[in-house]
Amino acid sequence: MEAARQAEEVFIPAIALGELYYGAQKSSRRQLNIARIDSLADANVILGCDYETARYYGEIKNKLKEKGRPVPENDMWIAACARQYNLTLVTRDKHFYEIDALSLAAW
Repeated sequence: MEAARQAEEVFIPAIALGELYYGAQKSSRRQLNIARIDSLADANVILGCDYETARYYGEIKNKLKEKGRPVPENDMWIAACARQYNLTLVTRDKHFYEIDALSLAAW
């Protein structure tokens, strides 16, 4: 989380937030983890999806299919948000490197 702490502003795709809430629901400390995610959401900008996001998603999914390099569906939506808003995606997931024209930073 060091990169996030150093950023002037943090943008979180709603899809990524949903993944965090899903993880919290499965955890043994559900309420604590939900409260932590709520705080994270309150302190940052949450990006929703719209028709432009969907266009980027379609392009990303098609290019990955052509390359024979699929990645998880939610991650394609997250990448689409990053491309739509011209943001650097901070991640540890290596499969994001399969997506063209995506600015990435290790976390």
